Amino acid sequence: MDNVRLPTLYRIDPMPKRFLKRFMPEHHRIRDHKHLRFFGTLLHDPNLWHMNRRSVAGAFSAGLFAALLPVPFQTVIAAAFAIAFRVNLPIAAALTWLTNPFTTPPIVYISYKIGAWLLNVPMKSFTFEPTVEWLTTELAAVWQPFLLGSLIIAVVSAIVGNLMIRALWRLQVVRSWEARKQRRREQAAERK
Repeated sequence: MDNVRLPTLYRIDPMPKRFLKRFMPEHHRIRDHKHLRFFGTLLHDPNLWHMNRRSVAGAFSAGLFAALLPVPFQTVIAAAFAIAFRVNLPIAAALTWLTNPFTTPPIVYISYKIGAWLLNVPMKSFTFEPTVEWLTTELAAVWQPFLLGSLIIAVVSAIVGNLMIRALWRLQVVRSWEARKQRRREQAAERK
């Protein structure tokens, strides 16, 4: 019987949702996380768990912005942004892990370089070490260009991430519509 596939014609293939849901933690794991418990009932808002274009794109903005801020507790900051803007919390929190011991040194260097260029300050040579001594000695000498560069990179990354997710999501929806139209044409040809 040819009508068996008919109900699938009216659904848009949610490829971005399926792809992202594979990597998403379960709701209760995030709600019960020791660093996020203080948000309390705010974590029960269903908008924090939705997977739609607006929510995922906003989560990318919140997560990338928080990840590129040179502060501790980036996950908590991303969660606060997600709650404030009512975007997908797990994606925002997961994106903070973009900065890790392997990616932090190049991010610090690029942030400092951009900040020094914008402030028209000569660059000082330094090597990044994630220690308290480095923070008190080396960072004290370069904190202004570094902070400016970090903020610029965080804002630009948040905007670009949001626009890219919206564009990719839209592209997938258009492809799904085209595939649906093609299936309809094929079914109409089979009926004749």
